[in-house]
Amino acid sequence: MAWPWRKTPNDQRTGSSGSFSSASGSAAGTTAYGRLLLFIAGVGGLLYGIDVGIIAAALLYLGKTIDLTVAQTSIVVAAVLGGSMASSLLAGLLADLVGRKKMMIASGLTFIASVGVIVLSQSFVPLFCGRLLQGLSGGVIAVVVPLYLAESLSPRNRGRGAAIFQFMLTLGIVLAALAGWYYTRQAESAIAVAAGNPALIRAIENHAWRSMFFAVMYPGLIFFFGAFTLTETPRWLFRQGRAAEARAALLKIAGPEEVERELEEMRLLALPPGEAETGKGWLWRRKYIVPFVLACLILSLNQATGINSVLGYLVVILKQAGLGARAATQGDVAVKALNCAMTIIAVLLVDRKGRKFLLRLGTGGVVIGLLAAGLLFHRFEARGIDVQQQLQSQIRQDAGGQTLTVPATQTALEAMAGTARPAVGAAAAPPAESEHPWTLTVLYSYGAGEKVASVLSPTGRPQLRIAPAAGEQGSRLVIERALLEPQPGRAAGWLVAGSLAVFIAFFALGPGVVVWLALSELMPTRIRSIGMGIALLLNQGISTLIAALFLPVVGKYGYAAMFFAWAACTVLYFLIASFWLPETKGKTLEEIERHFERPARVEASSG
Repeated sequence: MAWPWRKTPNDQRTGSSGSFSSASGSAAGTTAYGRLLLFIAGVGGLLYGIDVGIIAAALLYLGKTIDLTVAQTSIVVAAVLGGSMASSLLAGLLADLVGRKKMMIASGLTFIASVGVIVLSQSFVPLFCGRLLQGLSGGVIAVVVPLYLAESLSPRNRGRGAAIFQFMLTLGIVLAALAGWYYTRQAESAIAVAAGNPALIRAIENHAWRSMFFAVMYPGLIFFFGAFTLTETPRWLFRQGRAAEARAALLKIAGPEEVERELEEMRLLALPPGEAETGKGWLWRRKYIVPFVLACLILSLNQATGINSVLGYLVVILKQAGLGARAATQGDVAVKALNCAMTIIAVLLVDRKGRKFLLRLGTGGVVIGLLAAGLLFHRFEARGIDVQQQLQSQIRQDAGGQTLTVPATQTALEAMAGTARPAVGAAAAPPAESEHPWTLTVLYSYGAGEKVASVLSPTGRPQLRIAPAAGEQGSRLVIERALLEPQPGRAAGWLVAGSLAVFIAFFALGPGVVVWLALSELMPTRIRSIGMGIALLLNQGISTLIAALFLPVVGKYGYAAMFFAWAACTVLYFLIASFWLPETKGKTLEEIERHFERPARVEASSG
């Protein structure tokens, strides 16, 4: 594998602005400091991936030990993305004010604090605050680490450096999935031994999800202490008027000739011809506004593929598709490991095939994966039976308030299906005798927020019971939606897992790596920090909105609706990548910036 710290035969490069070879300076990472830089930045990507992935398996037990509504559960998942959205814009401003290094240290400390708050949470509010802190840390990392890499690495290695950040991000998602699988396996084995003891089962489930979160404390400590060993980026130091320190920072990762070349380009772009005299309207010039808008579109559509919601809810999705708890977590690990493996391939290709090629290939594959998953879920959901009216009529009043008890035997649910009507959009009710178990899913409320209860026959509990929680006694029980479905078989579940594997593989190959390069490379130097912050604000805002709406939407309209909506957004992403994105492979940040100037300006500069 041609990692950035190894010299390759292609290191020699000649361009219009000068030439240099591997003999004139070492690539970033050939020195011990270069390897340290890439390692610490990579651990930052690891933390960002952990932020996204750790909730997936925890959802299996979280709602069983902390009383949460459907909306609150979605908010807990989305809080990380919301925190990232809130901190991304501020991170860019602060990175310009105090420097990239200090912001990396602050993000590491915030991550460590977030783990402590989450593990000690006993109710929705502290749990939400802990996840929000985790997101604030992730937002800073998402802005500052790619910014740090872009401003520190040489042009021929910047692509692979950013790809390593994405690789470590995907590795973080895999490690979070492995932690989820490990503690889920332990919990399910212990629950089987508990022999139906409710108090013991609750204690096991409580320990499982808290252990998942606590396990990620260690990489946070590595990143926090490791950031102290880094120097500030050369370009930030140069803009602060500290040219000698900028030169010293560049000499740690490049040879003398390359250092002089990059310093000269920084000087040329510091005061473009005529710009110092006018001082007005610079933000609205074509070379600033066009790349800014293009980067914002790419960052927004990257999340509109649904990637973070798929990663966050993957265990829930696979369980809904017909896999058991253990098989769902195994599928979660397998899909996320594929994500990591495909990122390695993207690392090898990004500086050979280019950003544009990978983005077109990746978005095309993402559309195929999403459409396949949507069609499979549509097939499952079309067989659903609406039993809302039946269950509403079975509500009883007892001393504690209105309750509902439904026998969960195969015979009872098949009898219910025989007298019910198909759900909206369903073709026809399946026959009363079904070869598969039945799943009954009930969306209900006591007037203060919707909750979900479900039961699987014949392997589940002997009955489904809905009763008011503390503070809900005396409130009216309303069945918002009740769907009775033949449980998809294990084969169907693995088909869905395969479709999502296609989605994840192509996302990792294209959008997963290219998005960080588009973010850091397209933004001109003068607006890079604030521009990256705004673009990530849009990115995380869309991601937060999708994650927050996921459970309510699938509760009302089904999973197929979400997959089809994401596929439509990805088609637009493919078109923008094909027709508007310029190729930035092998170009310095200053050369990319000159690309967006008007032709006349470029000719004048050349002359």
